[in-house]
Amino acid sequence: MSLSATNINDLGMRLYEAWKNASQIPPITESFSNASIEDAYQIQLAMMNQRIKSGETVVGKKIGITAKIVMDMLGVDQPDFGHLTSGMEFKNSDDLPTKKFCQPKGEGEIAFLLNKDLIGPGITYAQVIAATECVVPAFEIVDSRIKDWKIKIQDTIADNASAGAFILGSPQRSIKGIDLATCGMVLKKNGEIIGTGAGAATLDHPVNAVVWLANMLGSLGMSLRAGEVILSGSLSIMFPIQSGDKLEMEIGGIGKAACQFD
Repeated sequence: MSLSATNINDLGMRLYEAWKNASQIPPITESFSNASIEDAYQIQLAMMNQRIKSGETVVGKKIGITAKIVMDMLGVDQPDFGHLTSGMEFKNSDDLPTKKFCQPKGEGEIAFLLNKDLIGPGITYAQVIAATECVVPAFEIVDSRIKDWKIKIQDTIADNASAGAFILGSPQRSIKGIDLATCGMVLKKNGEIIGTGAGAATLDHPVNAVVWLANMLGSLGMSLRAGEVILSGSLSIMFPIQSGDKLEMEIGGIGKAACQFD
């Protein structure tokens, strides 16, 4: 690591306060240009520890930067991940409070619900399939506490991979017999189609993304647990959200999700 434990804890607290107050801070990489990806994950954990102390529980993980074009833009060769908490979860068709977020954007994804632990490294594609209870369509609301989304990879990792909220749709489908790579998605905002995509957009197959996550966590001494929700990565564009917006999405062969912002 390049940063001291004091720096890491201080930055984690700054991000926690920014989350709590729906406010923004300057990019961490502006003040700490030597911050490494390892530092960033330690800052993320410091911030998450504060959220857990405040009463939230970890209910899953999210995978970000699964598209090659985004990796190239950020100058990295692998995705990143963040934690999902009980305070981030909203029900299908819920109204979300816009004031809870700083600068929210939406993504359509395939979520995995696990019924077995996945303890890496060494997790395989077949093991992910066997550990998956079901898949569901999901909205992820990403929200950066970094001012104006001026992020490098270290900034977004430190900020819990820009996690904001998530909404699981319906129904819950068995993963068996579904070709997730070819499942097509249509995104609508306020009744207008704003994006389309397919499962292959995330590391060529959403299961590949979960394999990566399980093994990445294993290298850090963490694991995926039965009962957790895994957001496997965006299938299309990331789009801005403002008060009054109504979001809908459908993934062929899986189901639908919806939400709106007050």
